Amino acid sequence: MTKLIVFNQVSLDGFISDANGDMSWAHRDDAEWNAFTAENAQRDAMLLFGRVTYEMMAGFWPTPFALQNLPAVANRMNSAPKVVFSRTLESASWNNTRLVKSGIAGEVREMKKKGGPQMVLMGSASIVAQLAEEGLVDEFQIVVNPIVLGGGKSMFAGVKKRLNLKPTGTRAFGNGNRLLTYETVA
Repeated sequence: MTKLIVFNQVSLDGFISDANGDMSWAHRDDAEWNAFTAENAQRDAMLLFGRVTYEMMAGFWPTPFALQNLPAVANRMNSAPKVVFSRTLESASWNNTRLVKSGIAGEVREMKKKGGPQMVLMGSASIVAQLAEEGLVDEFQIVVNPIVLGGGKSMFAGVKKRLNLKPTGTRAFGNGNRLLTYETVA
C-alpha cells in the first residue's frame, strides 16, 4: 500500500500560515537547509495539494526565477505527478497535474490501494485535517520554525478525534528549524 506523508512547516505556536495566509516566514535559507530541500525534492513521490497551495506552487516553480535559483527542486516539482483537490478550480494546467473535484478521502484511499510512489501532501490545511480524520495519513514530517505568529491557520483545525502519533525522528538545522517526524498509530 502506498504511504501518505504530510510535509509542512509550522511556526512554534503551530500555524502553517499567519492570519493573512502569508507563509514567507517559512523560507529560512542557508546552505544546510537548501541541501536538505534539494535532496528531499528528489524522492520519487506524487505530490498532493489543496487549491490554495497548488496555486501558490504552480505560480512559483515553473518560473525562470525558480528554475535558475533552485533548479533541483524546481525540476522535480515541475516533473512530479501531482493531484490537486478543489471544488472551485475549473482546470489544473501545471505539468503532470490531475484535478479531483470531490470525494477526497475516497480518492486517496483508492490511490493508496493502487500502489506506486509515496504521496506527499504539502500545505493544504483543510485537506490534511480531512485525511488525518479519516486515518489516511501514515506519517507527519513537521518542520518547526523558530517564530511565533500569534495566530493563523492550523493544519489540524477540524480534527475531532485524537490522533495517536509515534515519534520516529528529529533533525536540527543551523537556521533554527527542527524537523520532527511521526508515524500514525492505529
